Amino acid sequence: MESLTTFIKRTLNTPLRLRYLSIFVIIFGLLNGCGGGSNSDIKEEAEQIKSTYLIEQQIHTSLGITETDADFTLMVESNNGTQFSHNRGSSTSTTYYRSASTSKIVTASIILRLVQQGVLALDDHPQDYLDFWPATGNHAAIELRHLLSFTSGLTEEPLCLNLPNANFINCVEEIINVNPNISIPGNDYYYASSHLQVAGLMAIEASGLNNWIQVFDNFKLETQLFTNATYDLPSINNPRLAGGMHWQASEYMKFLSALYHQQVLSANMIEVMTSDQSGNAIMTYSPVTQWPTTPDWHYGFGLWIECPYVAFDCTTATRVSSAGAYGAYPFIDFKQKYFGIIAREGALGTGSKGYQIWTDVKDKLAQWATKNL
Repeated sequence: MESLTTFIKRTLNTPLRLRYLSIFVIIFGLLNGCGGGSNSDIKEEAEQIKSTYLIEQQIHTSLGITETDADFTLMVESNNGTQFSHNRGSSTSTTYYRSASTSKIVTASIILRLVQQGVLALDDHPQDYLDFWPATGNHAAIELRHLLSFTSGLTEEPLCLNLPNANFINCVEEIINVNPNISIPGNDYYYASSHLQVAGLMAIEASGLNNWIQVFDNFKLETQLFTNATYDLPSINNPRLAGGMHWQASEYMKFLSALYHQQVLSANMIEVMTSDQSGNAIMTYSPVTQWPTTPDWHYGFGLWIECPYVAFDCTTATRVSSAGAYGAYPFIDFKQKYFGIIAREGALGTGSKGYQIWTDVKDKLAQWATKNL
């Protein structure tokens, strides 16, 4: 027979109504002699569940009244696998949303997995794989690490990045034409889509595949992640790797879980990905500096390193994220030991909104995560 303590723990991962019905059963019935474990252990477990329940109710209340310009879903998961979610309006965990820049961390992870497998190397140059890429000058000095950290010197985006009928390879070649003179790679950080488009074509060629969809399909097959997601903006044939996905919150959460638990990338690769790759580069353009909170974050590979200090003074990453221009906000909090996403699609240019929603409940979420270590 299942012990009472085990039964209580198991209720932590059941739907809310069933979970708290179980609490009342435990408190009012089972404490009088049914089940295993001492009464003190049982009472401690019951108090733990009750405390978690009260925190979750406070989070629900706060999220129910927080200011928002679009419906949203918040999903979080703690270190021990306990999950919490809140849906606002018509948003659900299976609603499809345009990714905007939430795809950056996904694209970077796919490419870093190829690096981990030896298909690519961080010091590879575009001309190693692309016969049209310049073999001399600053363009030739670009390395894959510069592309993944947005310090390649490529600042301009060609119009073809947004044209469904454009040819993917030809569009990457056009990136050279709109960036005829660039700074020395590593000198300047510039948040733009061109970096990942070049890196993506390097990944395609290094893998011996025909297009990015095949690269993504291989990633799906190996990891069983993003089974419903697509890179389809502006089109499947010309996907914008820095912001062209559709995904569901539920599958994005599985991706974050796999990253957090070092299942997609090794511990060493995660450490590299989440380290400050922008370094001493001049932050020429960083969209987060235009947010109301004006954070001074630096960049790893395809993700923001959130630092609470201005100026940036974080030697190790305790929290990383990849906010999108429509306000979606996926994050991993290594210090508080939980991860999650605020899934939403507001107007273009509302990139700070998801972060602000998280800010409204961050203290309660930290308490919740501590209860579920």
